[in-house]
Amino acid sequence: MNFFNTKFGKGKGKKDGSNKPLFLCQPFVSATLVNGSLRKVVALPRYVDLNEWLAVNTFDFFNYTNLFFGSVAIFCTAESCPVMHGGPGHEYMWTDSQKRSIKVPAPHYVDYAMSALQNHLNDEQIFPTHAGADFPPHFQTVVKHIFKQLFRIFAHIYHGHYDKILHMSAEGHLNTLFAHFICFAREFDLIEKKELAPLAEFISELEATGRI
Repeated sequence: MNFFNTKFGKGKGKKDGSNKPLFLCQPFVSATLVNGSLRKVVALPRYVDLNEWLAVNTFDFFNYTNLFFGSVAIFCTAESCPVMHGGPGHEYMWTDSQKRSIKVPAPHYVDYAMSALQNHLNDEQIFPTHAGADFPPHFQTVVKHIFKQLFRIFAHIYHGHYDKILHMSAEGHLNTLFAHFICFAREFDLIEKKELAPLAEFISELEATGRI
């Protein structure tokens, strides 16, 4: 039997008869690896340069998000996900090298996005690694762009592949990473409020339970 072809986790909250996605239903919505708020974890440490703190955490969030998408990537195909989306009403277009907005399947979008973000992270002119090197004036703008793209990948995982996360019993890990990500983004104003709409209800649940 192929459990991954069932509708489990694809959008219906069967237990209460609602149409909520499963990540908004109990017990999944409350599954985290920490009980308290992550706000203290994301605060800028004393004597640490702001851009250094942003850089280190951006690297970490990129790597962890990449790992999570990698865990469901085999199920994210051009056939199963013909458009990149973050739930109903939230489709994402890719901007190509000619600045044209084009519709591409989700796995292509994620591949393009992660490759572009990796190039930014590897660019010594943007993310310097040598002692004494300065961050460029537009560094925080680049960080905001990275966070926007990472959020879109989170949104697609939650709305498109949460059933796979449940089958791996990884919902607590994913929820904790996402709560940490949102906490950090809020602390340093890295994502516009309108971008958060696909997971706004889930973010409100994280607030209500004191995670962020």
